[in-house]
Amino acid sequence: MWLTVAVGSAVAVYSLSQLSFDSFNLRFFLLAFVTLVVSLRITVPIPSVSRKGTSQGAFVFLGIQITASDAFIFLTVLLCGGELGTLLAAVEGACSSFHYAKTKLTILFNAAVMAVSTFLTVTALRAIFGMELQSLLIGSVSTRFIMAVAVMAMVQYLANSTLAAARNALKTNQDFWKTWADNFLWTGSTFLASASAAGIVAKMVITVGTPALVLTVPIVAVIYLTVRTYRQNIETSVEKASEAERHVEELNNYILEQERIREQFSQLEKLSALGELASGVAHNFNNTLAGILGRAQLLLRLEGLPNEARTGLRLITRAAEDGAKTVKRIQDFARQRRDKDFELLAVDQLLWEVGEITRPRWKDQAQAGNIHINLVLDIDSKARIYGDPGELREVLVNMVFNAVDAMPDGGRLTLAAREAAGSVELSVSDTGSGMSDEVRSRVFDPFFTTKAKAGMGLGLAVSFSIVRRHEGTVTVESKLGAGTQFIIRLPIASETPSVALDLTRANVSQALISRAGVARILVVEDEDYVRDLMQEILESAGNEIVVAGSGVEALSLLEHNEFDAVFTDVGLPGMSGWELSRRIRELYGDIPIAIVTGWGDAVGSDELKEQNINWVVTKPFTVERLTLLASEVARFRDESIGGSMTLIEHDATNSDVLN
Repeated sequence: MWLTVAVGSAVAVYSLSQLSFDSFNLRFFLLAFVTLVVSLRITVPIPSVSRKGTSQGAFVFLGIQITASDAFIFLTVLLCGGELGTLLAAVEGACSSFHYAKTKLTILFNAAVMAVSTFLTVTALRAIFGMELQSLLIGSVSTRFIMAVAVMAMVQYLANSTLAAARNALKTNQDFWKTWADNFLWTGSTFLASASAAGIVAKMVITVGTPALVLTVPIVAVIYLTVRTYRQNIETSVEKASEAERHVEELNNYILEQERIREQFSQLEKLSALGELASGVAHNFNNTLAGILGRAQLLLRLEGLPNEARTGLRLITRAAEDGAKTVKRIQDFARQRRDKDFELLAVDQLLWEVGEITRPRWKDQAQAGNIHINLVLDIDSKARIYGDPGELREVLVNMVFNAVDAMPDGGRLTLAAREAAGSVELSVSDTGSGMSDEVRSRVFDPFFTTKAKAGMGLGLAVSFSIVRRHEGTVTVESKLGAGTQFIIRLPIASETPSVALDLTRANVSQALISRAGVARILVVEDEDYVRDLMQEILESAGNEIVVAGSGVEALSLLEHNEFDAVFTDVGLPGMSGWELSRRIRELYGDIPIAIVTGWGDAVGSDELKEQNINWVVTKPFTVERLTLLASEVARFRDESIGGSMTLIEHDATNSDVLN
């Protein structure tokens, strides 16, 4: 701005130096009076559409306007000379700024813009048509005269709009060409109209005399009405465009919401299909691991084994146990449980527990690595929900660990709770590295991970399944470099659930083995290698074992023999383990039954209570687990004979406490 003011001042000083006292005649003072007193009151602001800081589509005034004085400045240039026209333009620029300019610098800048643009216009006219501009007015209207009017309008328009656009682009931090096109492109027609009117009136003044200036009144009125109508049309067009833009934005929001719903259903379908596949694979793999783990543990009991063989068997045992943990993760992902052992939970207590459980990770371990992470508990709800506390803690802990991993340089971790539309929103937010749109869209996909070998890619997939099992939803919001927020929405508890029968957990110790005798057990298993392994393990502990490969064969053996207990697989050919258990209860009453299965959590406590099952043993089982269970069977049998037998039912989530 200061450069423009300096150049404008130099132009004004130069123009004044080229004038004599006689140059200031009556015609000039008349034109100056009309320009500065009358025409300055006829202004049309240039509208600019604001997208920031005001309502969408609102017009704001940026200090840009069109006045009728341009025509009189052109008249002054043609009738009185370029120097007087330049000085009048500078004064007009300053006077027109007084009613809206906030600083003196703005007034000086506008005066300089008018002086510089008019000086450039005069220079261009003289360079093309000669020094005496009044010679253009002599004679009839010629091609030379029309070209002069066009050059006068074009140079004035380009110089004026370029300087004004440059100033506004710097002020609003926008692109110059966009500022010029949005605010000044359409004003070229007004300069052409003003120059044409000035040319016609100047011709008449030369012919008729100074009184012909009166004819400028209707010309100026026409210019004003034309520009005002044009501005009103622009405003109407922008309002319609803004309304259309609002409709487009609403449509985009609707499309985004539909896309989000589609992604949710797609995720559910994907998890359901993969869950069924993973559950089946886990079951078969558990059977295989049962054979490996059990056989290796049996071999380790043999006397006289070479150290190399014993070391190798321990490695096999460890590998099988690691494999069992991997399968457990797959089963957690599948989440094929059909029961819902939910209890009433307070969300504030849940978040507080998660903060304390994860403290070693986000505080102790982080500070040991000179990383500072601040935990913020923003709990604005005391709502209660129904859920499995262990599963929900698992979800939130997993999200907290992911948040800590995303902040290698430290940051803020926020656990928040608030109520919205009958639901409670639990959120885990961080100020870490964030995720790209591609990563965010796949974050709940099974086996997708950004941690290379450090992760399996099942954590968030399992979390998604858990939240869905709680009839909730989970979404993620993230921007690369701006952090991530996971939002879990769960229904608020509205009624008291029916109280399930409390099932006492078996508290069995190694002391029970010494108290128990030999048990006679029927083992029902369709896989030969698993059946033989169970028989060998149980017989090695001194028990009497009879085996069957199907439910029909087991019922036949029960018809002709007495057993202390039945250990049965679930996935039997023809008759399932559940069907076999029902038949045993109908025919033989309270004989103890243990379900030995590779389905893991698919066996729920509702099914155990309905089928009156006493124990659940998950595969792969250990030698100690089976032998301890057989000892418990013998103890129950002995106590029953003594008249004090009490069978203890087990919750599916707690039954395998001996393993």
